[in-house]
Amino acid sequence: MTGPADAGRRITVRAGGTVLWRWPASGKVEIAVVHRPSRDDWSLPKGKLERGETAAACAVRETHEETGYLPVLGRPLGDVRYPVAEPVPGLKSVTYFAGRAEGGPFRPNHEVDELRWVRPAAALDLLSYDTDRDVVGRFTALPADTRTVLLVRHAKAGKRSAWPGPDEQRPLSPVGDQQAAALRVLLPLFRPDRVHAADVLRCVETVRGVADELGEPVAIEPTLTEAAHARDPEGTLRRLVAVARADGTPVICSQGAVIPDVLGRLAERAGLELGEIRAKKGSVWVLSFSTTKPLRLLAAHYLPTALPEPALTGREPTASP
Repeated sequence: MTGPADAGRRITVRAGGTVLWRWPASGKVEIAVVHRPSRDDWSLPKGKLERGETAAACAVRETHEETGYLPVLGRPLGDVRYPVAEPVPGLKSVTYFAGRAEGGPFRPNHEVDELRWVRPAAALDLLSYDTDRDVVGRFTALPADTRTVLLVRHAKAGKRSAWPGPDEQRPLSPVGDQQAAALRVLLPLFRPDRVHAADVLRCVETVRGVADELGEPVAIEPTLTEAAHARDPEGTLRRLVAVARADGTPVICSQGAVIPDVLGRLAERAGLELGEIRAKKGSVWVLSFSTTKPLRLLAAHYLPTALPEPALTGREPTASP
């Protein structure tokens, strides 16, 4: 978050972090708060982006380095910004994600000498900075354990006018190949377990690398194409909901005329106001659904690119879930 005094300041440092959470034996969610001896403060796990790294990858790496736990990313929690003096005066922008803890245990290191697992309310008292408290507030605004669906717009393909074959067989362009390679790095941070794609070659090629990492085939979805959606938009929505309802975290790749309409219908039924629903080629919507029946969309966050670009926007519900 920024104030009027920050207007016009240039972002000079970008970072990523997590609200690292777990379910202990008590059944009540705890989050990790770390002590940094160099600053003698208590904060959420976070750190600076390395060259060529996305905010999501940074959040996972830094959390693992500081805590020993490997976060499985879930709901994006937006950015916070605050003034810094180094390397030059400007703003530090930190992008946060909810992260379910796996692995461990914590071992003291040169960056963090103590880790405490505490209830979110206790974390608000322990944390040293209001910006971290704001992030914890965003985390507690929704249930910790949500069902994640990764809705992907296919990467760039060659020009339709230059392709002599059927449009559904038009392959990715060199830029599209780069976007698909970036998705192969980004999407596994959310720990998907299956991959679905509209029955269009450019959709399949966009997420094939993710499926290869899982050792699974891409599940072909004829009802998620633009043509099928034009004939029966409710049928397309029903199929997406069916995929989302199954256990696990699916990747679903579809087309530009499908994603805004389907997401708009989901949001309307859930009473959410998302504003303009964008779907650039190679972009991802991180959808957070309820884990209880009936399935309900709780939040939707847009990642405009999987390439190393820290821009991230998120929209939380403006109506009660």
